[in-house]
Amino acid sequence: MTRRPPFATFRAALDAAGFRPSRRLGQNFLLDENMVRAIVRDAAFEPGAFVLEVGAGCGFLSLHLLDAGADLVCVEIDERLLPIVKDLLAPHGAARFLHCDALAGKHALAPEIEAVLPADRPWHLVSNLPYSISGPLLAVLAGHDRPPRTMTVLVQKEVAGRIAGHPGTPAWGPLSIRLQLRYRPQVVRTVPPGLFWPRPAVDSAVVRLERLVPEGDPVELARVDRLVGELFSSRRQSLGRVLTRLAGGREQALAILADLGLEPDRRAETLELPLLGALSRRLDPGRSPG
Repeated sequence: MTRRPPFATFRAALDAAGFRPSRRLGQNFLLDENMVRAIVRDAAFEPGAFVLEVGAGCGFLSLHLLDAGADLVCVEIDERLLPIVKDLLAPHGAARFLHCDALAGKHALAPEIEAVLPADRPWHLVSNLPYSISGPLLAVLAGHDRPPRTMTVLVQKEVAGRIAGHPGTPAWGPLSIRLQLRYRPQVVRTVPPGLFWPRPAVDSAVVRLERLVPEGDPVELARVDRLVGELFSSRRQSLGRVLTRLAGGREQALAILADLGLEPDRRAETLELPLLGALSRRLDPGRSPG
């Protein structure tokens, strides 16, 4: 096995190229080797597994993913980094590189990523995600027709709290619900700012999400997703008021709530997943009100 270079080697190559991290792109590179190794262990994929890394950055995590035997595809939007990282990784394993934004808009993956996702075997996401896309990307992948079996991601600690949130707390919302309908989340570890270059202003956390087995019915999941979108776009309003619009009238809304044992003054953020499923079956949020 080729000996892994220390982070200093990566940093020296970046400095030699005159590279400076971009705040606009949310570039905060994890430079602690022990933490990077821990993330790869947390991911727990088998050698030879397809792994997607979004935001490969300087390639430090990429190197350890290759060392663990990943069939690795690295996505990086910053064209300044690609030749540096390709050169540094070349002696250590074969990785494929995609130069693109991971998202084509808020609700779709980039076509370059769509083209490489395997259709005949499980795959995994392992990434230090750029803060600005972490929530939207996880939501898109969760609802994809070829979703990852696991997602092990380094995100802002606040986002980690939302991913693993509970009903009745401020963290419970569309991201929590859409992910937990499909995955079992676990906040694995907290990562302090001092382990990054440059140092971010917030703490981060590693979250691992494992796909639920058996998976839910796609039609049912899509119906709950639509309902959640409706409810949380008006999250300051009571269920009675929101359902009056969705059900086509106050009388219909109150009847549905009574059948489910829900008070009209309840709020969306107090509803557990089974209640959201039951409510979605009584409504079709895709239709026009009335």
